[in-house]
Amino acid sequence: MEEKDLKKLVEKHRDAVVALRRHFHTYPEIGGKEFKTQEKIMAELAALGLEPRKAAGTGVIAELQGALPGKTVAIRADIDALPIQDDCRQPYQSQHENVCHACGHDGHTAMLLGLAKVFTDLKGELAGNIRFLFQPSEERFPGGALGLIEAGALDGVDAIIGAHLWQPLKVGTIGVTYGRMMASPDEFSITVQGRGGHGSMPQQTVDPILVGAQIVLALNTIVSRNVDPMENAVVSLGVFKAGDIFNVIPDTAVLHGTVRTFEQEVRLKIFERIEQIVKNICEAAGASYKLDKFFGYPPVFNNPAVSKVIAAAGCEVLGPDGVVEIKPVMGGEDFSYYLQKVPGAFVYVGAGNAEKGIIYPHHHPKFDIDESALAYGVEIMARAALKLLA
Repeated sequence: MEEKDLKKLVEKHRDAVVALRRHFHTYPEIGGKEFKTQEKIMAELAALGLEPRKAAGTGVIAELQGALPGKTVAIRADIDALPIQDDCRQPYQSQHENVCHACGHDGHTAMLLGLAKVFTDLKGELAGNIRFLFQPSEERFPGGALGLIEAGALDGVDAIIGAHLWQPLKVGTIGVTYGRMMASPDEFSITVQGRGGHGSMPQQTVDPILVGAQIVLALNTIVSRNVDPMENAVVSLGVFKAGDIFNVIPDTAVLHGTVRTFEQEVRLKIFERIEQIVKNICEAAGASYKLDKFFGYPPVFNNPAVSKVIAAAGCEVLGPDGVVEIKPVMGGEDFSYYLQKVPGAFVYVGAGNAEKGIIYPHHHPKFDIDESALAYGVEIMARAALKLLA
């Protein structure tokens, strides 16, 4: 197909994709409850002559078979929103209280429907098949990827690609890696059991706040002193709760944090050090503890060959300067489960634009995207899929 012809097809469906994105932004649904979203996706796909089926509860799988035999390439979009109050202050602001597409999944869903429209137009000259995967619950562990895989999402698939609209990258660019892309998002919770008492008589207590504070400081030495400085790793604490009254030393303190790694050996070493640190500090203070560990998604490792295909597609659409090799990101993504099964790659599509005030990060109430990123995403993913089929 001529380059200009594909660009024309994307342009033909541009307004529809933007309208779909705004629809999903207006009516968001959190993971596991995307019933209306699923209904809308099913209707859009059926209108194209496809035969979508429900999967993984609120997900959707559909396949477009080309006129000629060939490989099968899957393209995935996540469809769930977040439990956040929307404050984007646009006509398409969320109508559902405390539910918001503050991560761009509305755009991912719209782009994949746009791809379905483009490939339906190309069906007569397409050699191979495109499988469209609309995945629920990416934001809620254990995610929806495993459910889709169990429903046959990857059966017979030769390669899979996925895209994430990314506010830190300016619109008109894409971010690629040729290996490490996103980390394992693990969690831990520590409950320090001390002995409470009056603040004026601390000698009669085992102060869990003091113990917890020492744990916080010690945990922040793990990455700097126990992990190879050339290795990617993060240990961060986001919760420290203890006490309710200014002059009473409480019985307990609760700490909750996250561990982000790429390598299993590093992952296990960090959790081993957390256990050692908590155990020794609590024993020295006369406190006891309970440590709970929660292992999240595997890390996202892109297949280098598939990443190169997406990068080549990006160069065709955006020019060489529009394709940026980025550093790995320590956020997590259950796209990793697909990559454990078939070759594939995940890419960031730039969606930030400071001139338009689109500067707020993902998961922020004012998060929004530059909607011109949608057409770029559709065309790049379409070109990448065609290259993979070939």
